[in-house]
Amino acid sequence: MARPREFDEQDVVARATRLFWRRGYNATSVRDLGAELGLKQSSLYRTFTDKHTLFLRALDHYRATDSTQAEEQLNAPGASLDILRAWLIWMVGHDAGLGCFVVNTAAELGTTDPEVQERTEAAFEVTRTTLASLLRRGIRDGDLPAALDVDAAVESLFTTVLGLRVRERAGHDPRRLATAIDFAVRALATSA
Repeated sequence: MARPREFDEQDVVARATRLFWRRGYNATSVRDLGAELGLKQSSLYRTFTDKHTLFLRALDHYRATDSTQAEEQLNAPGASLDILRAWLIWMVGHDAGLGCFVVNTAAELGTTDPEVQERTEAAFEVTRTTLASLLRRGIRDGDLPAALDVDAAVESLFTTVLGLRVRERAGHDPRRLATAIDFAVRALATSA
């Protein structure tokens, strides 16, 4: 008869998420996971099959928590440019130099892992869609010029977001990031 688990699987996934987020997939060994999570390798394998499966669960957990929190902020009521600026400032300040787990993963694994790529691209698409919705709301509410090319603005903002997350991970001065954010927001307000 199998012994009952002596750990909370969701808690283990959350803690594994933090480890993978800090170190990346390739730099995190099964031994590292066992030490960080306080589990024997046999328990990890029995519960998650392998490191890759646990990594996918960690990525899904991140998307269900941090990514959802970001989406909720962009959908908040208020002036669209104020919401956008507040979200961008929050985004580069709340992870204590970790960057974005999705961005870090996309940079590390790129197109080499189809399951990971599917998840990172899905997360990126949620960001693009949410930004487009915010910009359209801004046009509707008169916060943004009616002639704004929403698709082009989304791609520019999305590229800015990725760059900000990389710079945040690299430890760049938050004041310099805020300068870039303010410039991007002002450019939207005056674009036609």
